[in-house]
Amino acid sequence: MNKKKIAVIFGGKSSEHEVSLMSAASVIRAINKERYELLYIGITKTGEWRRLVLPEGKDAYFAASCLEDGSWLELSETFNMSDIGKVADFALPIVHGPYCEDGKLQGFFETVGIPYGGCGVLASALAMDKLAAKDVFDKVGFPICKHRALFKFKYDEDREKAEASVERELGYPCFVKPANMGSSVGITKAHNKQEFYRACDLAFKYDKRLIIEEAVDAREIEAAVLGNAHPEVAVLGEIIPHGEFYTYESKYEDEASVLKIPAQISEEMTEEIKKIAVQAFQAIDGEGYARVDFFVEKGTDRIFLNEINTLPGFTKISMFPMLWEAAGLSYPDTIERIIELGYERYYDQNNRQAML
Repeated sequence: MNKKKIAVIFGGKSSEHEVSLMSAASVIRAINKERYELLYIGITKTGEWRRLVLPEGKDAYFAASCLEDGSWLELSETFNMSDIGKVADFALPIVHGPYCEDGKLQGFFETVGIPYGGCGVLASALAMDKLAAKDVFDKVGFPICKHRALFKFKYDEDREKAEASVERELGYPCFVKPANMGSSVGITKAHNKQEFYRACDLAFKYDKRLIIEEAVDAREIEAAVLGNAHPEVAVLGEIIPHGEFYTYESKYEDEASVLKIPAQISEEMTEEIKKIAVQAFQAIDGEGYARVDFFVEKGTDRIFLNEINTLPGFTKISMFPMLWEAAGLSYPDTIERIIELGYERYYDQNNRQAML
């Protein structure tokens, strides 16, 4: 059997560069080496594409360790990204954040005509932009938290006016988030005016548009979606953060936060969240896989759709693969299913009757 050549894409011009390296290392270790031949394509923090070239006698496990300790750069060579279709049969992006998860990379794959894993251009762009996604969710009628947009030029013109508007419309505490970012990077929970100003100064380092959102006293429930035309949802999970919310440090550095799988919620609530997860995934034209995040308000059990992550963390201890493992699909089999779904979409797109 001829092995398919899978280009694992990692790194990226994003503040989530290191997270991507951790996720990609886990995928490289777990992927079925008997079915797939791996190529290792890294994107540096400055946006340069490089191909990791393994020394003679070294294998995928060595490649994974190179990603984790940062030595992959020393063993890599410049790679012309337009040649990816010449050296690989399939692109598997294990990347996060702007320039990687927001449709730009997906659009490149579409342009060069190579099948790839995960959501397409539209879903990736919509889900990455929290403001655009909220507009879609609101239009469809999904339950979402109260929020408002804040543009940098408006904030720079009169930050006191911007703050007064937020306090009047949303009150404190509130969350201040960059519109385009992931892994909780740049997010702050502001409890008063001075914290709001500091939160905005931080968030504007990452984006010119912010989303300011009411702080709901809620449980955090996550759903893992997998599929194309008929997506399915795995077992639901709950995050119990160590601090006030699930920060970057909570996700990747702080071991005090707890992940509960399955989430301890009623069967009725479980089914409702799964239903909304599938509908939200379809509303943004999702394909492949995604993690859909929810809030469940304490005291009322009101469900709020928070956001969709189209390229969620993929380490062995990340929520997405753990939820599918709890549902009976192993980590390696989840990776294989993502590859199958990417090929399925590619063949579907390229076998439609053209309208001339």
